[in-house]
Formats: sequence, structure tokens, C-alpha cells
Amino acid sequence: MNEKKISEILILGIGNVLMGDEGVGAFVAQLLSDETFPENVRCLDGGTAGFILLGEFQSADTVIMIDATVDGQTPGTWKRIEPRYSSDYPQTLTAHDIGLKDLLDAAQILGKMPKVILYAISIAPLGKVEWGLSPQIEAVVPEICEQIKKEVQRNIENVSVIKTDN
Repeated sequence: MNEKKISEILILGIGNVLMGDEGVGAFVAQLLSDETFPENVRCLDGGTAGFILLGEFQSADTVIMIDATVDGQTPGTWKRIEPRYSSDYPQTLTAHDIGLKDLLDAAQILGKMPKVILYAISIAPLGKVEWGLSPQIEAVVPEICEQIKKEVQRNIENVSVIKTDN
């Protein structure tokens, strides 16, 4: 029997806010949590949680992930990618790299891999422990937030209802 359910969207910010720019994903998620989204859209500051996020990750049909990357690009440069496997992610995700890639591999192995859209924001190599974002990263946060709100709207319009065989 085919039933319809609303597609679940998770906005997931990843990063360590105690490492300055490395925490940009978490900062963006915190900002977006103040926005009004439809009931099927959740916003989560995932910090550096790794496997703890598996249940949240698998409960979504689409995950919009925000994370920092140390890739040699000018800090504040960002890109949007739709990776399918952990090997498709930038090799230079930051300090929580191993836990995040393990989470993605686990979701794939368990057969419940949501559509993932990654906003990777280039940062300078990690330095000292510090709170807050550098001016270069802080300057792109409003643009990233707007892009993610547009991403949510596109996903709601394109996949607001999905069919299941359960």
C-alpha cells in the first residue's frame, strides 16, 4: 500500500566552536535555528559528534550540511557539492574529519543514506583555541544562511511528498 509522507529535511552544522573558524558550521546552524521553517525542517548544531548523529542523519530524507574545510583556498571561499559517498567529500574537512566520514560510511552500509548537500567553507589552517569567527568567515555567514534557506525552499518544492511502500 502506498502512503504519502512529508519529506524530512535536516540542516546540520558541523564544527568545533572552540576552534574559531572551524566552528562555522555550528555557528550557521545556531543562526538558522532562529528562522521559521516548515514543520518538516529541523536545524541541528551537530558540533563534532560523529556517530552520535547517526539517528538524526538517518531520520532525514535530505541533509543540508555546513562544514569548514582547510583546502588552501582563500578563507571565506565556499562551495556547494552533492557527495554520494564519504570518499566524495573534501579530503581536507577539519578536526572532526574521521568521525564525520565514519558516520557517512555507517549510514551507507546500513542502507539509509539521505540525499546530502554540503556547503564547505574554506578556512585558514587551524590555530589556537579561540571563540568566534574571523572577519573573513563572519563576512560570508549571511550569504551561506541565505543560500541554505533557498536550498530548503528548493527541496520543499521538489520533494515535499514522497511515496513509501510501508
